[in-house]
Amino acid sequence: MHRKWWTLLAVCLAAFMLLLDITIVNVALPDIARDLDAGFSDLQWVIDAYALMLAALLLTAGSLADLRGRRRIFALGLVSFTFASVLCALAPSALVLILARGAQGIGGAAMFSTSLALLAQEFHGRERGTAFGIWGATTGAAVAIGPLVGGALTDGLGWPSIFYLNVPIGIATLAITLRRLPESRDEEAGAIDWAGLMTFSAALFLLVFGLIRGNEEGWGSPLIVTLFVGSALLLALFIAVERRQPRPMFDLSLFRNRTFAGGSIAAFALSASMFAMFLYLTLYLQTILDYGPLETGLRFLPVTLLSFVAAAVSGKLTAQLPARALLGGGLVLVGIGLLLMRGLDAASDWTALLPGFLVAGVGIGTINPSIANAAIGVVAPARSGMASGISSTFRQVGIATGIAGLGAIFQSQVTHRLTSALAGTPGAGRSGGLAHAVSAGGAPQAIAHAPVSSRPRLEQAIHAAFTAALNDILLVAAVVAIVGGLLALALVRSSDFVAQGAPQAEPAAA
Repeated sequence: MHRKWWTLLAVCLAAFMLLLDITIVNVALPDIARDLDAGFSDLQWVIDAYALMLAALLLTAGSLADLRGRRRIFALGLVSFTFASVLCALAPSALVLILARGAQGIGGAAMFSTSLALLAQEFHGRERGTAFGIWGATTGAAVAIGPLVGGALTDGLGWPSIFYLNVPIGIATLAITLRRLPESRDEEAGAIDWAGLMTFSAALFLLVFGLIRGNEEGWGSPLIVTLFVGSALLLALFIAVERRQPRPMFDLSLFRNRTFAGGSIAAFALSASMFAMFLYLTLYLQTILDYGPLETGLRFLPVTLLSFVAAAVSGKLTAQLPARALLGGGLVLVGIGLLLMRGLDAASDWTALLPGFLVAGVGIGTINPSIANAAIGVVAPARSGMASGISSTFRQVGIATGIAGLGAIFQSQVTHRLTSALAGTPGAGRSGGLAHAVSAGGAPQAIAHAPVSSRPRLEQAIHAAFTAALNDILLVAAVVAIVGGLLALALVRSSDFVAQGAPQAEPAAA
């Protein structure tokens, strides 16, 4: 088999492992919360620690790959991610699990930042579209089977098994990488941009930390205001640092290319909307509708299977249809799907989500290959590591800020509605604690510990508060997706691809 196909296999296996891990963890979160006595903010951090480290280190990993060798960094990422997965499985507490998830993010950054660059090195012209289509279909497959596999493993073997699953996949991918993949680098690459790394990482951490702690501390509290102001100042400093660097890790000049900017916005919007919502939809299915992990995975199959099929079709269409149609149209479909999921009430069943799952699934699959194409197809091959890193950074920043931002709204609305519903009842004084427990997936336990006579009213109040808050964040997520889609339609143009030998079907837009 030609080396380019070995490259595609290794990259797809790595992407499969990374995305499988994300979807598996979502389904297992309620079990993790029970076993490790984790609160709502802990659950957010289990996902955000991973996304935060990915987002913070992707650009540095991409630059390091250009400098030291993409295959080498990819292999180191595989080793780090696999070892960190074992640490996750052995975690005795929520804090240890969160730290291990952060370590997974470090390894994931090395793999994510080099994956598209490795493909771009080996595939050109129409073959590149095919390779990105296969890569997109692989991500769809991981999303498709992740909830099902995660549910089966969590039900049958316990949640640590979802992390042990990464070990054989990681070892097999590492063997292929070391034996079959060629090395490539940017011969003109400069030193690592440490100033950029520190300012960007710190700005992102302060932002996410502020969003997660906002409800607990109060949005006008000195701590939260300081976190947000500090994040803004560090982000401004990061931009100033990057503008002065001769070889920045985050080349701001790339955003003068409208297509690159549009693709980055699309990557952020998809992650901040649909992917961030998976956490809250999982909590709804398991803690309000009382489905087990495997049952939850089965109910996610419509959205995930359709995303897999649509990704394969979309990959083939990248050579025939303009990228902006796939990016913008896909995001609008995701937004419509999220709107269709709204209208839930205390009596709703999971089938109320089904129309939205179907539409959003097609949208997700349509977008994924085009995001990759927009990132790599408009830059010189020597800069593909940076371009891949920036695109993946926008994905992970979207997940981290989306989960934190939606979570802040969600917890606030659950607290407000439970306080109103329980006013004048014996449970009025406990509404804040109940809201926190419900947000963390503890609705069944909260109801079970209430006096028998008050359980029916409390259950009704909890279900009504949860579904109303879920409706609110579904609307916010839909707006994010649709606005992102409209921006992609306005910004992405075919002429940017033509210059790199990847012609599109549409004439250049002004």
